[in-house]
Amino acid sequence: MQQERWLSVEEIATHMGVNPETVYKWIERKKLPAHQMGRLWRFKASEVDEWVRQGKAARTEAEEK
Repeated sequence: MQQERWLSVEEIATHMGVNPETVYKWIERKKLPAHQMGRLWRFKASEVDEWVRQGKAARTEAEEK
């Protein structure tokens, strides 16, 4: 079984079809599953895909409060 590789902000943004700045906002505001390694953020596509499937990308900030 091959282990899933870590993706960069740019790679996960491309995977999701969004701007890298959106990724940074989602990390802060919507708790996008991300792992900080030093100064860099890394992602597992499977974790991000599950986060999207759960509808967390679509929730408004008002719903989060």
